[in-house]
Amino acid sequence: MSSRHQNRIADFQDVLREPKIALGKLRELSFSGIPCEGGLRCLCWKILLNYLPLERALWTSILAKQRELYSQFLREMIIQPGIAKANLGVSREDVTFEDHPLNPNPDSRWNTYFKDNEVLLQIDKDVRRLCPDISFFQRPTDYPCLLILDPQNEFETLRKRVEQTTLKSQTVAKNRSGVTNMSSPHKSPAPNSLSEYEVLPNGCEAHWEVVERILFIYAKLNPGIAYVQGMNEIVGPLYYTFATDPNSEWKEHAEADTFFCFTNLMSEIRDNFIKSLDDSQCGITYKMEKVYSTLKEKDVELYLKLQEQNIKPQFFAFRWLTLLLSQEFLLPDVIRIWDTLFADDNRFDFLLLVCCAMLVLIREQLLGGDFTLNMRLLQDYPITDVHHILQKAKELQDSK
Repeated sequence: MSSRHQNRIADFQDVLREPKIALGKLRELSFSGIPCEGGLRCLCWKILLNYLPLERALWTSILAKQRELYSQFLREMIIQPGIAKANLGVSREDVTFEDHPLNPNPDSRWNTYFKDNEVLLQIDKDVRRLCPDISFFQRPTDYPCLLILDPQNEFETLRKRVEQTTLKSQTVAKNRSGVTNMSSPHKSPAPNSLSEYEVLPNGCEAHWEVVERILFIYAKLNPGIAYVQGMNEIVGPLYYTFATDPNSEWKEHAEADTFFCFTNLMSEIRDNFIKSLDDSQCGITYKMEKVYSTLKEKDVELYLKLQEQNIKPQFFAFRWLTLLLSQEFLLPDVIRIWDTLFADDNRFDFLLLVCCAMLVLIREQLLGGDFTLNMRLLQDYPITDVHHILQKAKELQDSK
């Protein structure tokens, strides 16, 4: 470890041991990357995402309160519906007169259960293929949810629910427009079937199952947006970071901490996932156009070339912005980029500059390429050195 890196670690430790964290100083340090040693990144992210307050004395009580609240969500939204379904299935009188699977009443518990299944199946399909370049999400967690995997009770896990649902023979997809599409697997076989994954023994669960639970509870608590494909790519790096915390006391609560940090992050970027807001000033269309207007200001020749070829920002910047670049780079590089994005006091304005920098750094290839070649470059970005990209984005910012 270089002396420079040791000094950076010491700088972070100095800021984080103060009774009241100096947020400006923490942002300034984090903008250039957060060391992973000693769980510094995990702690900084929790502060930068407004999960932990700046007053250190409040941390213990707030964490205890939030983690208990998450346990309550598990009881109400995963354990209780499973028990209710089992009871309704056992008691013929209840099924016939009180509620039954064909009850059209929107307040019917069965109706709610089946609607939740549609959301759950899409989440399940997406989280099983999360970060396929690493095996982490397929491996068992050291801290399975004992509340649900209670050996004294056979509570229905979400994995069992997916396996048992009558919809399991169909592929359910909900796009960003909110349209639910269901197609037979005979037409387009799902790339990730249940049988492709090793079944873990009773009492164990894979990391992807934890992520599935987080997304399902988020969807239940936020019915206006529920779950939209792509949210799995936002929660994945958060959970990975917290679940690999070297501090076991923090690592044990990675699920609850990820849920609240994800919820806070989504409160800032959720407009990107709502189609009806696309053309508003907070919508994704405005942000994509902002990337092009910034490019026009910084490199008019490249801007005119893309305009001439009718390469619209929707063709590539939609994914870059909506998923915070999580699909363009390997996970360690995504995490490094997020250090900077979370530290941005203007909340993701710097992301627009990063996208612009990504274009400028391949300007010679874009200027010399035709439409097909350029589209390939933009949809499979060729540069892997994220430090170079972030440095270029900072240059663009300073040149204003």
